[in-house]
Amino acid sequence: MRLQRISAATAALAALTTLATACEDSPKPGPPAASSSASAPATASPAATGAAPATLAGAQAHVQQYTSCENLGTDPNDSRVPLSGFIGAGDWGITERGVCTDTKARGEIVLFLTPDMKAFQQAAKDHAAKLLAEGRDDTDLASRTVVGKTFALTALKTATAVSLVDPPNSDLRILSCNPDVFVPEGFKKEKALVEGCFLTDYVNSPDGQGSPHRGAVRDPSTEGAAKPGRPSAGSPGLPSAGSIAELKQLVSPHTVDCTKMTVTDEHIQSIDYMPVVDGPPSAWGVNQRAVCGELGGERRAHNLNWLDTVSDMKTLQAKAKAAQLADLKDDGRLKATASKLLVGTNIAVETNNANVRRGLYQLQFLYLNCETGFTAPAGHRLEKAQVEGCVLTNYERPS
Repeated sequence: MRLQRISAATAALAALTTLATACEDSPKPGPPAASSSASAPATASPAATGAAPATLAGAQAHVQQYTSCENLGTDPNDSRVPLSGFIGAGDWGITERGVCTDTKARGEIVLFLTPDMKAFQQAAKDHAAKLLAEGRDDTDLASRTVVGKTFALTALKTATAVSLVDPPNSDLRILSCNPDVFVPEGFKKEKALVEGCFLTDYVNSPDGQGSPHRGAVRDPSTEGAAKPGRPSAGSPGLPSAGSIAELKQLVSPHTVDCTKMTVTDEHIQSIDYMPVVDGPPSAWGVNQRAVCGELGGERRAHNLNWLDTVSDMKTLQAKAKAAQLADLKDDGRLKATASKLLVGTNIAVETNNANVRRGLYQLQFLYLNCETGFTAPAGHRLEKAQVEGCVLTNYERPS
């Protein structure tokens, strides 16, 4: 699945990419990845035809259309520029280098005047090719190198890069020279000035803070043939089971520990583990219900997860939505002990264990999220739920 390939690659990002070793905690700015399949002509790219600031002050003013860029400095020893990894004047066709602060993202922006943009992009390509040849397959996968017509920059915060390239009217782009970089549907992919590189408005980031999901929430009932990473029309590709026993077999043993499982209609919870279904299961559209884990006794209850076979998924989602919104009402956060509802076609699992949920996402379960205005980063699933105001997703905001 393409999402898994991206996640695996970005999880092992190298400490140094093309332009810098510095990070947000460890950013990997640098010219992004390449693709020989980019089809748009270079002259069609806003970054190739836009305004052409001739000075660092002009580049600063251009950047300030999209985010803050304060206290511009040109001292090569400016402490805001990381000590290692940053190229300077005389390299890559760069004539001047400066640095400013993005006060919104609380990070720095290193600016480069590059009147010969083709030379800059060729140097970026050569550098990326060298790292890739050395086995650095993660080169540029989370690049924050942004280019205009006669200037480029490295954003030390992911949020800065997103602010610069995300607006529909932005003429700035991420430069990428790694053939394995994937641009999700809904984002631009334009030809760069050198073969083997491309320009995009997609910012990849393994921390989930990159470009937001741009596509509409997928409604499988209106779609046609299957696409990579997406099932065909009529089904979001969720798992199903014919009984609690089948559900147990599906999620055990590596995802949910059901060594001890109790099938019951009784309402079971503990101070540490609170299920989503609250009350008679049948009123929630649940046909059969079981709880896995230690129910307590001499020791406190622990490792509790609930398995449900569902006869009325719409009712389950509607009642779960109401419960979720009630929990979010006070502080906008779910209680740490509250379970999240992950659903299949006719089954569900309730768990407050993040590791369990990660395993369930691999099995194609999706989380019912009813937060107002919620969206998922590009590359994650975002499906239509059976109740208005909710989506099904495999993305969770960092807590």
